[in-house]
Amino acid sequence: MPDGDPARIGRQLLRREQRAALATNMRGAPYASLVLVTADLDGSPSLLLSDLAQHSRNIAFDPRVSLLFDGTGSYADPLTGPRLTVVGQARAVDDRRLLARFIAHHPSSAGYSGFADFRLYRIVVAHGHLIAGFGRIHWIEAGDLLFAPDSTVLAAAEADILRHTNEDHADAIVGYACTLLGRAGSDWRMTGIDAEGADLRSGGETARLDFAAPVFTPEAARTVLVELAKRARR
Repeated sequence: MPDGDPARIGRQLLRREQRAALATNMRGAPYASLVLVTADLDGSPSLLLSDLAQHSRNIAFDPRVSLLFDGTGSYADPLTGPRLTVVGQARAVDDRRLLARFIAHHPSSAGYSGFADFRLYRIVVAHGHLIAGFGRIHWIEAGDLLFAPDSTVLAAAEADILRHTNEDHADAIVGYACTLLGRAGSDWRMTGIDAEGADLRSGGETARLDFAAPVFTPEAARTVLVELAKRARR
């Protein structure tokens, strides 16, 4: 994890990790479980949970939750790697765009996302606790951790951008993953795009392509993606 602004480091970790440990209150006892997660364009985590699951029953009792995003997988000593705990409240939402975004990131969820007992939750972030290695410990308020600039235009165009890129520029996506990110495989797809980067998936593998500067419109996103594709071919 690079040096830099703790809020940006924490948000990059939140966007990159697509699973997390969810901690809920089981009527006075702490309860931890593994969940799939997707960051929205501002970085707010979203979860798709069954009402039958213990963590969902816990949330109905007490909506306060925390999520641990673990970025230490590639470190020989995990305690030297980055991890982020997000503290907030889980609120059930009826948001078709956010649900579509979750399914795009986690294709297996398409098989159960329409079941009556599954509910989409958005985590209303209060603050984050980043440990970026020994001695690099920071509390980060929600206003700093989340991406504040308006991404409404990009959010509205996200599905079209993904469709066009996956259908017409599959070779460019492979170039992003293999050449720019050093990942193997030939069937990479783009599963999400936000102002700060794009999310890629190949089977069960995921990767994050960070942009050098934020983009807020489809035109700006296209310009950046074209330039990155050119870099990948060099």
